[in-house]
Amino acid sequence: MSGLRLIEMDAIGPVPLCGMILSGLGAEIIRIVRPGGQSAWSDVGEAVLLRGRMNVTLDLKSEADRGTLLQLVEQADGLIEGGRPGVMERLGLGPDECLARNPRMVYGRVTGWGQNGPLRLMAGHDINYIAMTGALHAIAQKGQAPTVPLNLVGDYAGGTMFLALGIVSALLSAKSTGKGQVVDAAMVDGVANLLSLFHAYLSTDSWHDQPASNLLDGAAPFYRCYTCKDGGHVAVGSLEPQFYTLLLAGLDIPADRYSQNDKDQWPAMEADFAATFLTRTRQEWEDRFAGTDACVSPVLSIREAMSHPAHAARNMFTDHRGVTQSAPAPRFSGTPTEIRPSVTLSSADALAAWL
Repeated sequence: MSGLRLIEMDAIGPVPLCGMILSGLGAEIIRIVRPGGQSAWSDVGEAVLLRGRMNVTLDLKSEADRGTLLQLVEQADGLIEGGRPGVMERLGLGPDECLARNPRMVYGRVTGWGQNGPLRLMAGHDINYIAMTGALHAIAQKGQAPTVPLNLVGDYAGGTMFLALGIVSALLSAKSTGKGQVVDAAMVDGVANLLSLFHAYLSTDSWHDQPASNLLDGAAPFYRCYTCKDGGHVAVGSLEPQFYTLLLAGLDIPADRYSQNDKDQWPAMEADFAATFLTRTRQEWEDRFAGTDACVSPVLSIREAMSHPAHAARNMFTDHRGVTQSAPAPRFSGTPTEIRPSVTLSSADALAAWL
C-alpha cells in the first residue's frame, strides 16, 4: 500500500487495529487525535496499536480545524472512522461532504450494528455482537453459560478485518473507475460471514445448534484441550483419520480400541485421553509429539508464545519502542514490511506534508 494516503479518525476497537495493519502494509496514515488524547491508549498503545502513524490533534468542534481536515481529505485516498452513525454527519464531515471534496476517496466506516437497521444507534461491545449472531452460543460447555472469549471475534475478525478488506477493495475500484464510495463494515455482518461453514453444516443437518455437541466445538475427544501433569494444557486437533492414528500412537493407546467417529464411544475415549494426558507434563507431551502430524500443541500463554522457538525462527514477534509485539503481516516476497515509528505533527506540518 506504499503511496496510498489514509486518514484515521481517533477511535477505539476495530479502527486503531485496522490502521496498524494498513500502516504495516505501507500506507501513509494521518491519525486525527481529539484534544486531550484518547485516554484508552497510553504510551504503550503508541508503541503497538498506534504505531506507524502521523498524529495530528484537531478539535472538530472548531470550524477552522474542520476546514483543515477537509483539506487533508482532498489529498487522501481514504478515511476510516468508527463513530456511531450520524456523528460524522453532524460535524459536517460525513461521506457526502468528503466525497464532494474528493470524489475518488474511499470512506470506510465500522460499527457494531451497521449504518442502518433498528439497532444502528444502540451501544454495544464485542460480546453483544457475537451474541446476536449465534457465535457466542456455540462457545460453551454443556449446561454452562457461554465462555467469554477475547474480543477477537467481533471487534477484530468481524470488524477490523472486514473493514481492511473493504478499504483495499474499494481502493482498487477507485483506481480503475476514478470513483470513491462508502464502505459500511458492520461487526455483525463480519461475524455472520465467519460463521458460513456452520451455516452450511446446519443446512445439511450435520450440525446440532447446541454447544458442545459437534465435531468442532469441544464435543469430540480428538478436538479439544486436556490438562497435563503439571497443570498445563495441550490442544488436540486430530480430526483426520491418519492424524487420529498418530495421536493414539503417541498416547500408547491401541489403534483398535475405539472407532473414531462413533459418538457412543466418545465419553469413554475422552476419559481415557484425559487420564493419559495427566501422566506427563505439557513439555513432555510437546516433546513426545514433536515432528509428528498428530496435531497436538501446547497451550501457550501470551508471553510464552512470544519466546517459543518455532515463532522465533519465523521472526513472528519483534521489539518496537521496548515492547514485544507482532511483526506486520502478511508477508510479501517483493515488498518487505516494516514497523515505522509514530510521529506527532502540527496541523500546519500535516498539511505541508500532503499538499
